[in-house]
Amino acid sequence: MKLFNTLTRQKEEFIPLEEGKVKMYVCGPTVYNYIHIGNARPMIVFDTVRRYMEYKGYEVNYVSNFTDVDDKIIKKAIEEGVTSEEISRRFIEECKKDMSSLNVKTATTHPLATKEIQGMIDMISALIEKGYAYRAEDGTVYFRTRKFKDYGKLSHKNLDDLQAGHRDIKVTGDFKEDDLDFVLWKPKKEGEPFWESPWCEGRPGWHIECSVMSKKYLGDEIDIHAGGEDLIFPHHENEIAQSEAANGVEFAKYWMHNAFLNINNKKMSKSSGNFFTVREIGEKYDLQVLRFFMLSAHYRSPLNFSEDLMEAAKNSLERIVTAAENLKHLQENAAGGETSGQESQWLKEAQGYREKFEAAMEDDFNTADAVSSVFELVKFINTKVSSESSRAFLEKLSDLLRELCDVLGIILDKEEDILEEEIENLMKERQAARKEKNFKRADEIRDLLLEKGIVLKDTREGVQWKRA
Repeated sequence: MKLFNTLTRQKEEFIPLEEGKVKMYVCGPTVYNYIHIGNARPMIVFDTVRRYMEYKGYEVNYVSNFTDVDDKIIKKAIEEGVTSEEISRRFIEECKKDMSSLNVKTATTHPLATKEIQGMIDMISALIEKGYAYRAEDGTVYFRTRKFKDYGKLSHKNLDDLQAGHRDIKVTGDFKEDDLDFVLWKPKKEGEPFWESPWCEGRPGWHIECSVMSKKYLGDEIDIHAGGEDLIFPHHENEIAQSEAANGVEFAKYWMHNAFLNINNKKMSKSSGNFFTVREIGEKYDLQVLRFFMLSAHYRSPLNFSEDLMEAAKNSLERIVTAAENLKHLQENAAGGETSGQESQWLKEAQGYREKFEAAMEDDFNTADAVSSVFELVKFINTKVSSESSRAFLEKLSDLLRELCDVLGIILDKEEDILEEEIENLMKERQAARKEKNFKRADEIRDLLLEKGIVLKDTREGVQWKRA
């Protein structure tokens, strides 16, 4: 199995630190709003990497955090007149709902930054003791970037070039020894959440959070650290500096980064009006379509999102699901008995599609080619099965198709159609809940209907529904 390592800028054979086990850390979202489709790409991509590792027999310890203390969370809390904890707790739950709809597996551990403050204080103390960090007059603790000789090895940025004109890393501060030093701990501001520390009442810098959570749940050295390419610098670069300075060993052996997602060939931004949350896409499409769309391109290739491409993905996914449904229907009505000689030969041929699928995934997780091999299998199945096929033959083809689709996280079983009378009754219950200001129950009913493929839309004429 080969994967592209951002650290070396080349494909490398994957050799785990411990045979049969994979320690993997994926940077999770900052929870101050609903996740957007840009957040969804790394979630889907690295969930698929995990699924393939497990398919190959590895025991994967998969850690993905929630950043639940941050300037954006604090700003949102002030706007709503609630606590930061209330904002983060609310949007962690909403994020988990979206991840479930995208069929992203729950991580082995989903650590919260606010629950790991003591670990951060301990690591910062160790860095100060080793001379890699210092406390400034105002209580801020900074990392001495120049003291870490390998700084820039991930992003391949040169410190002197950064000093000369790049502003990517510079953080203003009157008390810093060097412009390039970055924050490990910062003093509280009025109205902000804070924790006691040896330096001041305050909170951790963003970068130290992931270093500490990775260390606690995976150890000093890990196999794979992953995230979006926007995190390479300065976040991941700073994680390396902190972790390796504190622990004295290589932090992560392999670094994986997915490319950006554009909307109609433009960078996604709220000001341009081309910003979509996962929840908004879920109002138009089953989120399995979004997952399938994300896997239709190689994870290191920029991906363009558009309605036309989503429609194409929807139709393509439907072909696979229909083939699975057809197999299921034929199995229910098939005669018993073993596979015939001809069917046994066809099953051997069908294994060739598994081999093509695996070859694609072994080559830096090329999901685009893996999806192509699934389509070839679907075409093969459609030409070989009939009402005369033996049950054993149909079951083996069905198992093969399901096994490969499960690696991609594609669900092949359609939800049982909900009756119109049921829909109307649930909508009435939701309207009553809203009148009583029981918004929790109203949201639960909306989510229940969405799970069953029913999308609600508010119009001037009232709430209307349609099947996704």
